[in-house]
Amino acid sequence: MNLEEFGWNSFFRDQGADGVCGRVASSNHGLYLVWTEAGEVEASVSGILRKASGLWPAVGDWVVLREDTHAIVKVLTRQTKLSRKQPEREVREQVLAANIDVLFIVSGLDRDYNERRIERYLVMAKESGARPVVLLNKADLAPELGLDLADVVNRVRQMSPGMTVLPLSALSEHGLDALPAELKPGQTAALIGSSGVGKSTILNRLLGDERQRTTPVRAADSRGRHTTVGRQIFLMPEGWLLMDMPGLREIQLWTTAEQVEDSFDDIQQLAEACRFRDCKHLAEPGCAVVAAGIAPGRLANYMKMVREVTTLDARTALRSTPKVFVKGKASGKSARGHAKDED
Repeated sequence: MNLEEFGWNSFFRDQGADGVCGRVASSNHGLYLVWTEAGEVEASVSGILRKASGLWPAVGDWVVLREDTHAIVKVLTRQTKLSRKQPEREVREQVLAANIDVLFIVSGLDRDYNERRIERYLVMAKESGARPVVLLNKADLAPELGLDLADVVNRVRQMSPGMTVLPLSALSEHGLDALPAELKPGQTAALIGSSGVGKSTILNRLLGDERQRTTPVRAADSRGRHTTVGRQIFLMPEGWLLMDMPGLREIQLWTTAEQVEDSFDDIQQLAEACRFRDCKHLAEPGCAVVAAGIAPGRLANYMKMVREVTTLDARTALRSTPKVFVKGKASGKSARGHAKDED
């Protein structure tokens, strides 16, 4: 195997890795399939890495293996990283994919279509460093759904000027021939979207083989079931790589308010003309954002995400602040516990 075919370049080579280098192609319950020059090997994380590093391998990572045991001893610095906040209440980053060049954001034009969700994915893409391309799947259903396809494409394109938006139909393969043109040999793309939007069908059609299992969506709400259970990279016929990922139920951001603002550049530029610096863009006099007629849904989504990541920043800072104990006194739960003991 030639590592350049899998994305190996000077960025990783210059890190001076000492050992067998390879790329994580898939993971399953702590076991990793790694592509090396000698072929595919099954690897696990070494005890040294478990104890000494908080950097855990993700699919797409370049790693260093110990030759004798195929244990992963090091994860090389990433060029890009697609993350979200760990689902539910835990304040922790979950890395979904590493070292991807293009993020294919897949949205079905059936009843699952949601422009606010696309905006959220675009913030994730901006934070990751990957170039977003929106795929509007099931475009053949637009007439019967009463959608003006050209208008939908235009609205999505306005979310990030210059961004590529491709309407297509994975089942009929219409429009799929435009995807390979978005990447060069050795580059990596990832498919992201809800269950049932057609990610696995897109992958199968591009491969020309039914490699990933698919199931029909529910007729009631156009939602799908999770048929892709893990992240996996596939080498495409044209020489680029494509990662399929399970559908996401929750898209909790792992980013900063500044990154959200950068993703809504139109709102940010207008906000500079607001009369008040701390304008909330609600009913304040002299609000340039409201006066410009920004779509209420887009504005509400922007403000919701800013509040979300501001709260995340505060919770992350609180979690990382060390507890300070003074002799004879205690803070937090320890103080309350001490007082209770005295009672």
